[in-house]
Amino acid sequence: MPQSLSKVYTHITFSTKNRVNLIDDDIQGRLFEYLGGICKGLQCNPVKVGGHYDHIHVLCTLSRNITQAKLLEELKKESSKWIKTIDEKYSGFYWQRGYGIFSVNPAETDVVVNYIKNQKKHHEKKTFQHEFRAFLKKYNIEYDERYVWD
Repeated sequence: MPQSLSKVYTHITFSTKNRVNLIDDDIQGRLFEYLGGICKGLQCNPVKVGGHYDHIHVLCTLSRNITQAKLLEELKKESSKWIKTIDEKYSGFYWQRGYGIFSVNPAETDVVVNYIKNQKKHHEKKTFQHEFRAFLKKYNIEYDERYVWD
């Protein structure tokens, strides 16, 4: 085949360091747009970016020109540097070291988009830790609880 074709949807999630509520209403929308811009710049088409006060969700395609690790490194590094320039109250902003990245069936992207849109309502009942454990269970990922939240 003379052409290389790819369309891999990924659902990415990661939290602020120690899951501190640093993504306040003042910065949420701008941060989501900034993360989407990073994705675009890496040829990873953003479908939906959202989250809550202590974590982020990104639904995007994964470019065939970048690894998962590099995409996450750039998302976290560039957004962390950027947010610190917005206001002094974000000077202590950091992301947690780890992340979750999960494949998404193209026929179910609308389910993930709606899930990301409804984060505020969703987190009236569930913490990020509870949500993340559910993803790990859904994708049958073995993990050690001691190292997931560092």
